[in-house]
Amino acid sequence: MRVGVLTGGGDCPGLNAVIRAVVRKGVQEYGYEFTGYRDGWRGPLEDDTVPLGIPAVRGILPRGGTILGSSRTNPLKTPDGIRRIKDNLAKAEVDALIAIGGEDTLGVAARLHDEYGVKCVGVPKTIDNDLSATDYTFGFDTAVGIATEAIDRLHTTAESHMRVLVVEVMGRHAGWIALHSGLAGGANVILIPEQRFDLDQVCAWVTSRFKATYAPIVVVAEGAMPKDGEVVLKDETLDSFGHVRLSGVGEWLAKEIEKRTGKEARTTVLGHVQRGGTPSAYDRWLATRFGLHAIDAVRDGDFGLMVALKGTDIVRVPISEATAKLKTVDPALYEEVGVFFG
Repeated sequence: MRVGVLTGGGDCPGLNAVIRAVVRKGVQEYGYEFTGYRDGWRGPLEDDTVPLGIPAVRGILPRGGTILGSSRTNPLKTPDGIRRIKDNLAKAEVDALIAIGGEDTLGVAARLHDEYGVKCVGVPKTIDNDLSATDYTFGFDTAVGIATEAIDRLHTTAESHMRVLVVEVMGRHAGWIALHSGLAGGANVILIPEQRFDLDQVCAWVTSRFKATYAPIVVVAEGAMPKDGEVVLKDETLDSFGHVRLSGVGEWLAKEIEKRTGKEARTTVLGHVQRGGTPSAYDRWLATRFGLHAIDAVRDGDFGLMVALKGTDIVRVPISEATAKLKTVDPALYEEVGVFFG
């Protein structure tokens, strides 16, 4: 059997660990051959392949990014995209495809399997941790660790100048990174997309912090919105999946806080630094387990399914179920951390 492998969407710490596990077990235990596809769905769309054997995956476990490259190519928006993918898979004699990605990448895999009969197995990847069918996605732990370290560092400079520091983190429409890093980093305000925020309340928390002779840290997710407004954007262009490029709320919030409180406020946008660099030990562990179980699903003929973490077990769930809705922060969980605000 020949198995194709691709990594789509944003890059993520742990992608190489999945590729390594898939290839190592597939070659050593099942005698499979592998074809790597470059740059997400662009690879099978344009028949852009790279050799993928054990020599190619040596030494990649601690590396960030992906040796296969990635992109946000959407074959469903490309004329004859599905037919081209099927033809190119047949041309390369690829019997099954392992798609490693988030909501968009796996959404394409689900349609390819359910509607067009392409044999696909999914592996969940996103730093946002917003796929509902799995407890955690790899990349999330690394992103939270990077954001937490940044918040720790910003406390000292905020207190040296007695200014407000607003830290904007990623997460799109889910507040998991903001919630986890904000709590771990001792932020005084955490704002997430799931709960519209009251700007007057935010300013009251900021003022309260200054009265205690400490400088406040405000952590805001890129998709957070004020009660009387919409999402703040710097760029309204859309990608091929119809998503806007989120960012801008941190800068807007800092200006509003400074105007309303009279206290100097600065913004730090962590951006892509949260996605780059060496994956954490946990992300390497989880990504490796996902890869091992993904190639087992191929062996078992369990196509149209995605590997997922439930407790400490790796299970298989329909890809369509995994992409049906986003996993967002429960209001009760957000309320728990409110005791630390202000």
